[in-house]
Amino acid sequence: MAMTSFIQRFKVRPGKNIHLPEIDTDATPGYKNKQEAKGDIADCVQRLRDLQYLLYAENKRSLLIVLQGLDASGKDGVIRHVLGYMNPQGCRVTSFKVPTAEEAAHDFLWRVHKAVPGRGEVVIFNRSHYEDVLVVRVHKMVPKPVWERRYDKINEFERLLADNGTHMLKFFLHIGPEEQLRRFRKRLENPRKRWKISEADYRERQYWDAYQNAYEDALSRCSSDDAPWFVIPADKKWFRNLAISRIVVESLESLKMQWPKPQVDLDLIRLKYHEAVENS
Repeated sequence: MAMTSFIQRFKVRPGKNIHLPEIDTDATPGYKNKQEAKGDIADCVQRLRDLQYLLYAENKRSLLIVLQGLDASGKDGVIRHVLGYMNPQGCRVTSFKVPTAEEAAHDFLWRVHKAVPGRGEVVIFNRSHYEDVLVVRVHKMVPKPVWERRYDKINEFERLLADNGTHMLKFFLHIGPEEQLRRFRKRLENPRKRWKISEADYRERQYWDAYQNAYEDALSRCSSDDAPWFVIPADKKWFRNLAISRIVVESLESLKMQWPKPQVDLDLIRLKYHEAVENS
């Protein structure tokens, strides 16, 4: 199937006010079912592997992928089924838990800046610096004037990364409350997934509307051309994987990366090769 630009379809335009209830969490635009998308998913994964290798070889810029979403929205699944195909030599995943004592003694971006990718590297944030305007806001961990100023700080931080060659893609995995509850039930029923469930998952559901409001502000106030947000319908796992992999592929292709020139005298290397063959 010929694909339209997934970037344009799911990107949050800078300055646009997002209203999440207006966005269908179960949408699969362009596809009727998983079987219809199977070939495109395979093509995207292969292309993603090739482009990541080129990014690593070129060694001029980096890619930072941010995954945010409510519990059971599929952050681990995206890493495993889509981004897991990348070569681990040039790719790593960083998760942001409750700040340690050392991290809490610094500004909220300190631990994040240490984890950003270097040249040629892909880094995936499983949750991110946005937790400081999401969970911190919802649970009133700091006063409103404190978290309110953080949107501007985040935008400045992301501009700094862009100026230093880091290409950013931020994905909000948009899941519905019924689908979240269904996935919680599957975790309870599956012995291999029970370790992932906790009482906190259910407690957090009472803050659903507050989280939706917090995400709407983050998406509306912190999507830029250099660090765009994408709202990904996440009720269907296969479409979530397809949409994210396609956006990453489109973004890397837009960089027009080039293979580096060899740093050695190729004619001399060929001569030595032929000499070695003749003497063997």
